[in-house]
Amino acid sequence: MRKIDKKQADAYFRTRTTLVTIYLLIGFSASFGVVMFAEELSGFSVNGMPFHYFMGAQGAVLTFIILLFVNAIVNDRIDKKFGLDQDLEDKK
Repeated sequence: MRKIDKKQADAYFRTRTTLVTIYLLIGFSASFGVVMFAEELSGFSVNGMPFHYFMGAQGAVLTFIILLFVNAIVNDRIDKKFGLDQDLEDKK
């Protein structure tokens, strides 16, 4: 891995930390947030099931899988933005 200056490294890790925080908040709301507001969320349904039941049975897992793919794509773009992507290092 090539060396980068401190300002660029700080910006890189600030961006990554912000994204991790956002992903954790989305994961928290998909798992615990739905449970906390289950009574209010039971008013509408998804696939014939009340929304809170769907999120507990399948929705939270789907949310986490989608977050994994989004995280991989966004991190690749951030690495390219800061010049830390593997493709450039492999070609050298």
